[in-house]
Amino acid sequence: MDEGLSGALELLELAEMEDDEETALAVVEDVERHASHVDKLEFQRMFSGKMDASSAFVDIQAGAGGTEAQDWAEILLRMYLRWCESRGWKTELMEASGGDVAGIKSATIRVEGDFAYGWLKTETGVHRLVRKSPFDSDNRRHTSFTSVFVSPEVDDNIDIEINPADLKTDVYRSSGAGGQHVNKT
Repeated sequence: MDEGLSGALELLELAEMEDDEETALAVVEDVERHASHVDKLEFQRMFSGKMDASSAFVDIQAGAGGTEAQDWAEILLRMYLRWCESRGWKTELMEASGGDVAGIKSATIRVEGDFAYGWLKTETGVHRLVRKSPFDSDNRRHTSFTSVFVSPEVDDNIDIEINPADLKTDVYRSSGAGGQHVNKT
């Protein structure tokens, strides 16, 4: 690829010197092809994890901050739903627990799409919002926290075989004073 790009640079310089527009256009096409190849390699590098191609579950939990944090959690939920929709992914709200005054206490969404987990996995963590609260009559600045956890959807068709020779069963009897259930429970 390095040789191709350095050769393209030399060809472009020659084309400019000779005022050869056809060669210059061919060089531009060649460079664009190399750029497309680099983009493809970068995508493969970014999403090389075992589960990156999977669908994902996004779990959102309001943290410290009361009503303000619950509102922040709902803002994040709407943001993720709209972002997934803009990518053409299918979303399903699995569970949502409403807040006391506004927002949500928690929500879980299922995201189905190409490399959904690979794109969303970096969202895992605590998200902080600092703003003048619309819920505070004194218009003070509040800091709210919401945690987001993203997990891949795992294939349920996993066959697990346990060799009976690998199992060990230990049985114990109770000792000492105990009454009528000593040898039964």
